[in-house]
Amino acid sequence: MKVYKFGGASVKDAEAVKNVGKILKEFGTNPLVVVISAMGKTTNALEQVVNAWWKKENYTEKIEPVRAYHDSIMAGLFEDHNNAIWNEIANLFVALELYLARCTEFDYDLVYDEVVSFGELFSTKIVSAYLNTSGLTNTWVEVRNFVITDSLYREARVDWDTTTSFIAKVIPGIAARGPVITQGFIGSNKDNFTTTLGREGSDYTAAIFAYALDAKELVIWKDVPGIMNADPKKFPAAIKYNKLSYQEAVEMTYYGATVLHPKTIKPLQNKNIPLNVRSFINPSAEGTWIRADFPENKDVPIIIIKENQVLISLSTKDYSFIAEENIEKIFDEVVKFGIKVNVMHNSAISFQVCIDDRGERLADFIQSLESEFLINISKGLGLLTIKYFKENLLGDLLKEKKAILEMMSGDTVQYVLEPS
Repeated sequence: MKVYKFGGASVKDAEAVKNVGKILKEFGTNPLVVVISAMGKTTNALEQVVNAWWKKENYTEKIEPVRAYHDSIMAGLFEDHNNAIWNEIANLFVALELYLARCTEFDYDLVYDEVVSFGELFSTKIVSAYLNTSGLTNTWVEVRNFVITDSLYREARVDWDTTTSFIAKVIPGIAARGPVITQGFIGSNKDNFTTTLGREGSDYTAAIFAYALDAKELVIWKDVPGIMNADPKKFPAAIKYNKLSYQEAVEMTYYGATVLHPKTIKPLQNKNIPLNVRSFINPSAEGTWIRADFPENKDVPIIIIKENQVLISLSTKDYSFIAEENIEKIFDEVVKFGIKVNVMHNSAISFQVCIDDRGERLADFIQSLESEFLINISKGLGLLTIKYFKENLLGDLLKEKKAILEMMSGDTVQYVLEPS
């Protein structure tokens, strides 16, 4: 058994979908599970739909570009407009509009998960139908019947026992008949409400399936030649790794590298499943292999920049020391609201955390602490992380930027940066 994952860029238009078909025909082996993300920037577009609905604005006008985009892709894939896929996608859009028209929920995150999940449904339905018409018979599977989570919407945590049991019992039998096509990023809770695993969560979904199926390997197809030591869009001289250890890959994702979802590696490491990150643009190239037995690449610094950061400084109202009980209270709320802490620092009377700006969830987190702490917030910041730190890198990386917090641990240094 192998698991393949294709992201949004790999299915962004009709030609890209055709390319996926070519890759599956040339490199796919049976049995095979294929996890697919929403097409292009569909998740971003559906976020705009949710936001318009939440603000009681005209959300239907935000839906129309999403509909037109998917119609254009189908027009490039299906010469026969009588193909059943046209009705299937039209019915999904009707379901989306009906959900929002009837929704009375006051939980933004719950509505968010329900709405953005349509992106993966549109995508996988279209890709599955195209593959069937092009001679690659496959089975479309609803992932929400298999990936079961808790109710932490937008950052749901997997119920591993239930999920593993469902996948292991059902998927091998289906995959024996041909490729299984399913969605990334989404799941469901015990009440059958849709949940999502966090942005870019399709990588994680693929790792979940690989774990549950004891897969021989997981291949993630990207628009880059493999995993680089820095974002090639920001650092043209970035170097591709041929081999990475699980540990290095975990640290890269933890510090904010976007090439993989942060939770992808752990389930693979648990069963020693190799991960291959390859280019769908040049599919015959080897890409980057990630395994437990590879040595660290200490000669190549890892450079990661995260934007949209918030630095929160908390101090006690009576200027008493920040003690263990204060930190416990803060982290109780961190867990409650699913906050991702990227950097933390404490002094005698203050505690600072650098976190991702999560909008409403950030506001609720702050509100939960206001009664006990004095709070200062700085938004719009950047976070620079360098692993295998070398002093001569700093000149260019910190040019015209002011560091307002610096942390060093072992061979890793982090700077919270003011906007340039």
